[in-house]
Amino acid sequence: MIIVTGATGQLGRLVISQLLKRVPAAQIVAAVRDPAKAADLAAQGVLVRRADYTDPASLDAAFQGATKVLLISSNELGNRVPQHRNVIDAAVRAKVGLLAYTSVLHADRSTLGLAPEHRETEDAVRASGVPYTLLRNGWYVENYTVSLGGAIAHGALAGGAGEGRIAAAARADYAEAAAVVLASSGAVEQVYELAGDTAFTLAQLAAEVSRQTGKEIPFHNLPQQEYTELLLNVGLPAPLAELIADSDAQAAKGALFDDSGVLGKLIGRPTISLAAAVKAAL
Repeated sequence: MIIVTGATGQLGRLVISQLLKRVPAAQIVAAVRDPAKAADLAAQGVLVRRADYTDPASLDAAFQGATKVLLISSNELGNRVPQHRNVIDAAVRAKVGLLAYTSVLHADRSTLGLAPEHRETEDAVRASGVPYTLLRNGWYVENYTVSLGGAIAHGALAGGAGEGRIAAAARADYAEAAAVVLASSGAVEQVYELAGDTAFTLAQLAAEVSRQTGKEIPFHNLPQQEYTELLLNVGLPAPLAELIADSDAQAAKGALFDDSGVLGKLIGRPTISLAAAVKAAL
């Protein structure tokens, strides 16, 4: 049984979709906090079990019969490590043959503000004694394209990444990589640095938006604090605004760049292009 935690999240659903192309639905478990939200997965033959990162008993029940577990990182910033430890401990008790974890690009040396929680989780995974695979995901291109509507409406794309090159890929690209690993018999105790095939700057993103819309959309680079304030003004919660602004500031220093091509090789095809990502968003 392959267990996918957080299966009703944006990444989790895509992983399930890719797994269904590779293994029978009856061998896939969608471990979710609210089973009612997974009715569509159940309709496809996927087993749905309740699993709350804060409830070890629910994790033990969800992991019954598990051979492989994908731990998709929690979205509760600041609480991730104890939640992840609960999942890791449950995987140990279930004696799983593989624990895969969605970490962050270059987690061992990343300067991103979100990296420390990933590093701590990676340490816990290694210390567990369970065979593991670390999927160090780079930036999702959707992190930028989701806000293109606002950029077009205001006539400019704002950010704080300067001339930093961002090797982003689509969420679907990373999901397919996870499915490949989970469906494989050989990917054990591996560390994959996953990123898009072609890096871009935010100025290049703005130029591509301009090309496809026929409107001039310049990129306005802002200091980190000013960008944080802008994000707060548009209604983002403070922790998220600070995270986004920090990520851009670190991207300016190269934190989101990687040219290894590992992701494309793992999934056997090129990752999404900037033009295709913008077209899909528009």
